[in-house]
Amino acid sequence: MAGKNKVKFNICNVHYAPITKAEDGTVTFANPVAMPGAVSISLDPTGEPESFYADGVEYYVINNNQGYDGDLELAMIPESFRTDILKEEQDANKVLVENSNSETGSFALLFEFDGDVRKIRHVLYNCSASRPSIESKTNEDEKEVQTETLTVKARPLASGYVKAKTGDSTTETVYNNWYKSVYEPQSAPASETTAKSSK
Repeated sequence: MAGKNKVKFNICNVHYAPITKAEDGTVTFANPVAMPGAVSISLDPTGEPESFYADGVEYYVINNNQGYDGDLELAMIPESFRTDILKEEQDANKVLVENSNSETGSFALLFEFDGDVRKIRHVLYNCSASRPSIESKTNEDEKEVQTETLTVKARPLASGYVKAKTGDSTTETVYNNWYKSVYEPQSAPASETTAKSSK
């Protein structure tokens, strides 16, 4: 990969990939589906490190990574997301119906930020979204676009994985296929692991 990014800006290329969980807890990701019209994303880390004190000192710091909470703002939430994830139902007349007995689904969230050299691609592995607010207002002198916002919670998978993103040395194959299937972490080759441990 040529060069390194110095800055990032502009969210784009948002996708979601529905999750299926087997009885044994195994997670399967469907193929990513595009969510056009991204306006902004703001996710804050959840879970603060906790200190354990012994012998009168901070003896151990407990990692407490609980993922991220925040908002994803879109021009309009795609109908496919409403049916796949928010579990709105299409009736015989193709009307979207919200049913209080339906449970929303989980999904992986993929997106990217523009960079001065190359886009930085991200995936959050285990997300849920709350139903968006219903709001709009009348036009006055000028038309103002009314966006829709999803409140997103990203939590660790059973494996502990929360998120992944492309780096300066990510291979071309992985980078180019980012939106074809959800990237799942790969173990480093044995020779590389041995070399690192010997340093």
